[in-house]
Amino acid sequence: MSRSQINKIKNLAFKFFAIGCTSVGLIVLLVLLYVVISQGFSRIDSDFITNLPSRMASKSGIYTALLGMVWILILTVCISFPVGVGAGIYLEEYGKKNRFANFIEVNISNLAGVPSIIYGILGLELFGRFLGFGNSILTGSLTLSLLILPLIIVSTREAIKAVPKSLREASYGLGATKWQTVWNVVLPSAFGGIMTGLILAVSRAIGETAPLIVIGALVYVPFAPTSPLDEFTVLPIQIFNWVTRPQAGFVTNAAAAIIILLTFTFMMNGIAVIIRNRFNKKTKF
Repeated sequence: MSRSQINKIKNLAFKFFAIGCTSVGLIVLLVLLYVVISQGFSRIDSDFITNLPSRMASKSGIYTALLGMVWILILTVCISFPVGVGAGIYLEEYGKKNRFANFIEVNISNLAGVPSIIYGILGLELFGRFLGFGNSILTGSLTLSLLILPLIIVSTREAIKAVPKSLREASYGLGATKWQTVWNVVLPSAFGGIMTGLILAVSRAIGETAPLIVIGALVYVPFAPTSPLDEFTVLPIQIFNWVTRPQAGFVTNAAAAIIILLTFTFMMNGIAVIIRNRFNKKTKF
């Protein structure tokens, strides 16, 4: 048997191995989705979405948790996105390439892998106690912003690196300044990659429970938050609370809340992907 035939057999074997691994993952995902949907879909109605939490499973709803999650996500994006993109621009376009810069790069990459509960402890001490925000929505948003900042910074830098140098040189050749080149040429061309990083970061933040529990997010909130300084709960914590209860009705409620959380995540990702693709078409070079 020739070497080329052996290589073809190896390639074919690896192809089937990859297909098998992917199939196993998809089958497990489909089974989990089927179990969750079959248990919780019938529970989803307008009352379930608009009702406050209750000790009775049939009357309990997710209104406060859903509203708290929306507050958290909006504030987290508003805080982390400009800071993360600004840091990525500075490190890639303005920062000097030396040992100190390499040290910062390594630590930013390492921060992306730090367990989320560590960020919860940091947020509790810095925002909750030192700055006096307590267990408020603002504390949760600032904590999750710290959690996803490394992802946004790294993705921003990678997106900026992917912009061809010829575009920068053409801009400089027309007399544009450094900032004009970054704002009018580099950022529009890199915006698709930046949005991809934001998608991944927000997708991670939306399902985080550990840091929010550490900073004191409540399991039972009988009122809807109206300001960033109000106490709060979020859907993952509400789901955790219902799953730990022995009554079958609360397990059904948890499955219904999981469906809504997944739908919310898919909608956010879909909107972000559409925006990214449209930007890529407009800035295609």
